[in-house]
Amino acid sequence: MEDSRIVDHYLERNEEAIKETSSKYGARLRRLSYGITGDHQESEECENSTYLQAWNLIPPNDPRSYLYAFLAKITRHLSLNVIREKKALKRNAQVLELSLELEQCIPAPDDSESRIDSIVFSEMINGFLSGLDLEKRSIFVLRYWHLKSISDISKSLDISQSKVKTTLYRLRESLRQYIEREGYTL
Repeated sequence: MEDSRIVDHYLERNEEAIKETSSKYGARLRRLSYGITGDHQESEECENSTYLQAWNLIPPNDPRSYLYAFLAKITRHLSLNVIREKKALKRNAQVLELSLELEQCIPAPDDSESRIDSIVFSEMINGFLSGLDLEKRSIFVLRYWHLKSISDISKSLDISQSKVKTTLYRLRESLRQYIEREGYTL
């Protein structure tokens, strides 16, 4: 079923929406959650919680053209909350490490004005990513969206760990420069 029709079911408050969402995106959402939590049971719970949150957020949202991204964002946040709640030190350390890596090139939303600019900033990040070749974009997204380790990225893309590290360093520098060119002060 097409995303537009699935969203129509949500808007109509038709429970078929959850069944169709699960059928089309369930496996991908579980994989995303498992990549963050490392726990199959937790990833299934996050998947189910995603459906509940989607039910509650549609309406007022209407994510026809970006349904998977809408669901993935919910799943990612739920998965990160599981980590925080469980105090899984190893994973928390990884999330902290990734946060520190990007800290120097992404301004923190520490005031109301920054929060208002978050949509513009998101579009800017998307613009940066769209200008990258497929390999670099994959490395960036695997590291900072899917929270994959250097070795996991190396294996999945069949490149050396050294290349992954070097590419990530250069991407962070390029992102910092791109953000500054767009008018943000770091």
